[in-house]
Formats: sequence, C-alpha cells, structure tokens
Amino acid sequence: MGSLSPTGRSTGAATAVLLAAVLATAGCGAGPDAGAAPPAGGPPATTVDTASPSTGPTVPVPDTLRFTGTTLGGAAFDAAALAGLPVVLWFWAPWCATCASQAWTIAEIEPGFRETVPIIGVAGLGERKAMTDFVTEFELGPMPQIEDRAGTIWRRFEVVEQSTFVIIDRDGRIIHQGWLDGEDLTRRVTALAAT
Repeated sequence: MGSLSPTGRSTGAATAVLLAAVLATAGCGAGPDAGAAPPAGGPPATTVDTASPSTGPTVPVPDTLRFTGTTLGGAAFDAAALAGLPVVLWFWAPWCATCASQAWTIAEIEPGFRETVPIIGVAGLGERKAMTDFVTEFELGPMPQIEDRAGTIWRRFEVVEQSTFVIIDRDGRIIHQGWLDGEDLTRRVTALAAT
C-alpha cells in the first residue's frame, strides 16, 4: 500500500498514474508503430487505408455492387469500384429492337454522365459477335459493356426481359427496375447527377 503524502494523497496512486502516462507516450503496450518495419522473417504489416488525399474516404460496397464480369473488350470489370456513385445498369440483347432504339439515347447522354452517374451495359441473350456489332453500330464503344451470355448478372438482378434499366442510388439501393423511354432515362440520370 502506498504511503500518504503531506496532502493526504497516496503516492502509490500518483506514481501509477505517472507511470501509465510515460508508458502511453512511449507507445508501450499499444503495439508496434504503424510506420515501423515488420520484424525480420515475420509477416508484412497490414494497414487499412480509410482515406487518401486523392480519393477521399473509403466508401462501403453495397451488396448490389458486389459483382464482377468481363467486358466485351475482354477487360475485367468489378462493380465495387462504383461504390458511392449512383449507377445505371442497362440490360440489353443485340437482336432487341427496343434496345436498338434506346441505344442512340444512351450513346448521346452517357459521355456527359460517365464520372457522375456511370451507365453500364449488361449484354445477354445473344452471341458475342452480335453483341460487339451492336456496340459498334450504335457507337457505344467507350461505355463499359459487360458480356453476360451466361445470364449470371441478369439472374442476380432478376431481369427477365430486355430492355431493362436497374438504377442504383449512392447508398446501393435499387430505386428503379424496368423499362424507361429515352426522355425518362435522361431526366432520372440528370436528377441523380445533381444530388
């Protein structure tokens, strides 16, 4: 038990508080410094970057954007990269007359919203060559087009007909699923870009 000082306080308690402050300042008991090199032969240190100067805070990936695919150009596509943005998924087939009529509107508006409301094509119900011909004919080349001949993404979103638009808000909620004409699509995308 600590002795009492002239003020009546326990010197043992004061010493313990002082010792705790010194240890905390020295970093003892708090684990290795985040910037310290890992011990030789040990596993590398792992950190989770919750923010960086260039990208800002890390955004949680909603379940609606937890899917991957391959574009018609052969590139890997990961929808998780779109987290935090409103997204439009356009489910189309290369032989679909309605899809063809909508393609002109999409080709016209997509470049202006590429950074704020990405529009992603999900091509299904056809052969690869027919899909690439469709993209070329309607000048949709710069827009990501996922090849989904197996119907994996179509089934994931329970799409049973084309042309179908699935609109996902910034929080990952589906706020529309179904057909849209060009005017309504433009209005909705413009409103999402403004929020």
